[in-house]
Amino acid sequence: MLMDKPQRGFWCECWTQNVNDEAGRPALRASFDAYSAPQADRWVAVALRTISPALDPDASDEAWAWLYDGRIDTRRALLRMEPCTVSVTHASSRITWTIRPVVFLPLLHRQGAELPACAYDFTPPTAD
Repeated sequence: MLMDKPQRGFWCECWTQNVNDEAGRPALRASFDAYSAPQADRWVAVALRTISPALDPDASDEAWAWLYDGRIDTRRALLRMEPCTVSVTHASSRITWTIRPVVFLPLLHRQGAELPACAYDFTPPTAD
């Protein structure tokens, strides 16, 4: 989306973590920029509906409980610009969706523009 001024929205992420591995760090699986509360909670709802047939019965119950009852509370919180979290635990994996209010800043189009010298000094980090 092309913007010419800052715009309010939501930064959405999906994380997984092995609940049996206390030292294990969560892994980011997906992220999404939403420009409205309905768009943000719909991202989580679509993901939960998509994976629910593959979940164990308890995790599926957690997913559908949020879809039927918890989703309205999430939407209300987002409309108040409050962060939200939705989690389900399947076997030894916890899947967590986070939604945080943000302000998206416009970016300058780089085509035809000369980058500052420091832009060429950047080296992406290497894998451990």
